[in-house]
Amino acid sequence: MKAFIARRYSKVDKLEMVDLPEPVVNDNEVLIQIHAASINLIDSKLKSGEFKLILPYKLPLILGHDVAGVVTKTGYKVSRFKVGDEVFAQPAVLKIGTLAEYIAINETNVALKPQNISMEEAASIPLVGLTAWQALIEKANLKKGQKVFIQAGSGGVGTFAIQLAKHVGATVATTTSETNFDLVNRLGADVVIDYKRDDFETMLKDYDVVLNSQDTKSLEKSLRILKPNGKVISISGPPDVGFAKQMNTPWFLKFIMKLLSFGINRKAKRLGVDYSFLFMRANGNQLTEIASLINNGAIKPVLDKVFTFEQANEALTYVEAGRTKGKVVVKVK
Repeated sequence: MKAFIARRYSKVDKLEMVDLPEPVVNDNEVLIQIHAASINLIDSKLKSGEFKLILPYKLPLILGHDVAGVVTKTGYKVSRFKVGDEVFAQPAVLKIGTLAEYIAINETNVALKPQNISMEEAASIPLVGLTAWQALIEKANLKKGQKVFIQAGSGGVGTFAIQLAKHVGATVATTTSETNFDLVNRLGADVVIDYKRDDFETMLKDYDVVLNSQDTKSLEKSLRILKPNGKVISISGPPDVGFAKQMNTPWFLKFIMKLLSFGINRKAKRLGVDYSFLFMRANGNQLTEIASLINNGAIKPVLDKVFTFEQANEALTYVEAGRTKGKVVVKVK
């Protein structure tokens, strides 16, 4: 099969297209012929080596975290899927590799593809959908009538999170540039702030939840717009002890992460609010819930641009520029 690999950690090296053997399917895995995969900023960060201390991947590495395709083979213990099923998935954290023609994934991380969207649209969903679900539903326990501030509303996570929060019945504030106001308003945002012109800290007050995806300055401001016992859930760091336990890191990395998050945790405690870091994990059951929302029309995928498989490097460069509206997808088949 053809696949794009990173031979070494590098910010400047291009991914290399190579021929590799088809993956071996273990007992609990399904083999998926990949029709589409999406590009996320984490792919660039992995390629550059930003996470090499805490995510011990072996090189060369096939990048890619989202997939939509068709099941072509199943392990003998697989009970949820059969050959011919159209599926979408997020591989487990150390089992990534969707920039390829095939991938083997544990069936617990796979779900049937929503029936009313294309393969390209389905491939755009898993990472951002699971991130938003685990932040807003699982961690924040967001309820009808609560107020949530979702940063970077026109990005991949933002476009999904706004729709999910509105489905729950929350009031949603978000930041974006003025050129994207129409987009986030269509998705349901109630309060839209131009991050280039206005300071959200002066405009928002007594929020229940913040989904932070920006820098440390924005994170500290986010603490101050919360009501007592409010929650900031950050997907951009700093990592905390909970993440270290999730990744089962060595004791010294747990200690380092405790130090990294000490300052923000202390500030949060002084303000009577809660800080936590989220590193999304694969979950087929949650993807099934998300597929139901898409099938019912409650959530619609937002695609910025679709590249051919051969243009995977161009797609990665496009994402690295940081101006995407929704998701960037690579059409494999």
